[in-house]
Amino acid sequence: MKVWIAHERGRPLLGELPSSVTVEVLADPAAPPSDPAGVRLWTPPFLAASGALTGLAATMPDLEAVQLLTAGADAWIGRLPPGTRLYDAQGVHDPATAEWAVTATLARLRRFDAFAREQAAGRWSFADHVPTDELTGKRVLVVGAGSIGRAIGARLAPFEVALTWVARSARPADGVHGVEELPELLPHADVVILVVPLTAATRGMVDAAFLAAMPDGALLVNAARGPVVDTDALVRELTRGRLHAALDVTDPEPLPAEHPLWRLPNVLITPHVAGSVRGMFPRAYALVGAQIRRLAAGEPLRNEVVGDY
Repeated sequence: MKVWIAHERGRPLLGELPSSVTVEVLADPAAPPSDPAGVRLWTPPFLAASGALTGLAATMPDLEAVQLLTAGADAWIGRLPPGTRLYDAQGVHDPATAEWAVTATLARLRRFDAFAREQAAGRWSFADHVPTDELTGKRVLVVGAGSIGRAIGARLAPFEVALTWVARSARPADGVHGVEELPELLPHADVVILVVPLTAATRGMVDAAFLAAMPDGALLVNAARGPVVDTDALVRELTRGRLHAALDVTDPEPLPAEHPLWRLPNVLITPHVAGSVRGMFPRAYALVGAQIRRLAAGEPLRNEVVGDY
């Protein structure tokens, strides 16, 4: 059984594999390491846009599984040859994304972004300083109750926040509300954290009505995908100064230098780095290794993307 992975450094992270498995590194799509025939599992590069890569998948006649290194699969859904199944990296990015969400929330509430600008200018501004907001006691609404959302909740709990989760469908036994309840929940949320996948249903979900339902001074934290938020509607609310935002993803992305989001003082922006931590590759390739062993043993693989999820 032949497997292609994207990174040479991933090879030793796969763990012990059956002797029947041959692992090759496809670092350059234009220079495949061998004949694509016989490749049964392929792992594309981290955060790779599909584009030509999906075309490459069509040249692999025996391809059964594409194992992504990302939690989001939106760039690949519906773009693989018939018979090829798609698997995401659910669980791999939970710690890093949860850390980013908590860090971004704290940094914006405590105005660390503003203080960083003061530091760069060499100004000690304590004399003019107005006390910042705080996370303690906040009402936090996490939109997305999957493994990342739960990891965010676990890290927020020590801050004595009131946590509410929302998912595609309500799960009363788990304390999870359905997305249809958002209009009633948003007016009571001081912080709204987005960790939903990008699907037909979530694209543009955070529109003018969603933002208008958030109370004055509330913070929107986007750790999902840029197109989940209507950027023009967000800019309008932020320009008024009514809301705050912390964004790891934007629409468009990368964010052009002339975009008004860069110039708004009530926005913290990071360049899609929530999952980019040193521990990502060991976790990701441990998953790839486990998936290879399952495929070699004829067992079902985990984390299959079905429909939009």
